[in-house]
Amino acid sequence: MSVLEFDRVTYTYPGASTPALVDVSFAVEPGEFVVVAGMSASGKSSLVRAACGLVPHFHGGEFAGTVCTGGLDTRTHGPDALSRIAGTLFQDPETQIVMGTVRGELAFGLENRGHSAAAIARGVEETALALGIEGLLDRATDELSGGERQRVALGAALAGRPQIVLLDEPTSQLDPVAGDELVWFLRRLNEEWGTAVLLIEHRLERCLAAADRVFAIDGGRLVCDAPPGEFLRWAGAAAPALQTPVARMFSLAGLTTGVTEADDAITAAQDPPTGVKQARERLAAVDLDVLGRISPHIQGKSGPRRKSKGTALSMRGVWHEFPGGGVALRAADLDVDRGELVALMGRNGAGKSTLMRNAAGLDTPTRGKVRTAGRVALLLQNPGDYLLHESVGEEASAQALAQVHLDGLEERHPHDLSGGQRQRLALATVLDTDEELAVICLDEPTRGMDRATKHALAERLVGYAGDGVAVVVATHDAEFAADFAQRVVLLADGRAIADAPIAEVLTGGWYFATEVARVLGGAGGALTPEEGARLIKAQIEVEV
Repeated sequence: MSVLEFDRVTYTYPGASTPALVDVSFAVEPGEFVVVAGMSASGKSSLVRAACGLVPHFHGGEFAGTVCTGGLDTRTHGPDALSRIAGTLFQDPETQIVMGTVRGELAFGLENRGHSAAAIARGVEETALALGIEGLLDRATDELSGGERQRVALGAALAGRPQIVLLDEPTSQLDPVAGDELVWFLRRLNEEWGTAVLLIEHRLERCLAAADRVFAIDGGRLVCDAPPGEFLRWAGAAAPALQTPVARMFSLAGLTTGVTEADDAITAAQDPPTGVKQARERLAAVDLDVLGRISPHIQGKSGPRRKSKGTALSMRGVWHEFPGGGVALRAADLDVDRGELVALMGRNGAGKSTLMRNAAGLDTPTRGKVRTAGRVALLLQNPGDYLLHESVGEEASAQALAQVHLDGLEERHPHDLSGGQRQRLALATVLDTDEELAVICLDEPTRGMDRATKHALAERLVGYAGDGVAVVVATHDAEFAADFAQRVVLLADGRAIADAPIAEVLTGGWYFATEVARVLGGAGGALTPEEGARLIKAQIEVEV
């Protein structure tokens, strides 16, 4: 029996003019690992909502077709019954956490299912160890960072060992190490316990190597169902925005679409590589001498020093200490000039969100000084905190909605939007002002956004910087950082441990690096697919 089966499913949200899902049919077998790809608002989240019974039981609307989860028809079984079969994590994990402590949250589902005290204790301990949150078990859930909340919500979904896990952007707030560990933990569950996985992800480079199949959704329709390599080949021709950075690099370098003009021996009429290991093997196989050839001159170059336009944000010796004894910031120093573009990076719990809250005046340092040259606009991690009205049109002006490509959705309820759309709407509310801004602080603003939307946001941020506004973005997305930032500030334990031009920080590393930089080992300081392709093409010409 299939663990999840859709049969000609069509679904339309209340008040929507077009369906979110259109004639969708597929089956997921026990032990399969399926990745779901697609642009923002393509129907991916609606797929998960239908699989766990929230569509149509919670959201209402018009539903046709059949969904069976673990053999249960979702038309006659609601979310409560289905939760015993399917563990679900949504894009906004903060809304899923109901208990006051992490231990209580992990135990909650097991207690409701009637497990013994010993089984509950074992399940909590195993889940905490598997997700690296054992140190958080006695922490209050309202004191956790966004990434920590995401892991706790995932732990609660997995603690009961469901037959299938339905995950909507589960790595969106995780640092690179935690994101990679999560994917491989899911693969281990999949291989050793036969747990089926349906994983929605925009950063496909994180998970394609672990997948058995990839579903591509476009306009609510299932347009591709194929193994990862075949999916990437399809994406290169039909949906370039879904290509991974390395697949795009190989395509631009002429290594996946046939024989290059340079040498018949350098050819790759094959599927693009699905991960870093496969990509490095492909480059080594054609004797391209680019792997790891790091040029200190290129990697370390920062260009001519830009003349300062004046300081927009200055933090000196800033401490943020909690009454219970915890410390989020430790004598943190940061200066950001007007018109400067800064990516703030670091592991979960490093202090990024607290630094931004102090910069904007939302929190007050226990020691140290914060000075700004004017108003600081702040977007925090949870977009739902910014959405207060019954319709999109009431949240922001028509001009602000058009800037984030939400025009035409004015009558929709904000909670019926996709995760990426809610994120963009929250961004519109923050930036919809006639006041002159000195600093824009964005905390994980790309959650739920596809690559094209992230690129549009990057261009908009560059535009703000051109107008003299300082931009500081906390992000775990190295690809996004490479698209907009001039400088990276890397935090650890509440202080900056690295502060340098982007090419110095995001090349040559294992985790804080773009996929292109990890494949090429930092060679040439290449961060983007375009830079990597130019490096490969230049080497091909040398070989010839």
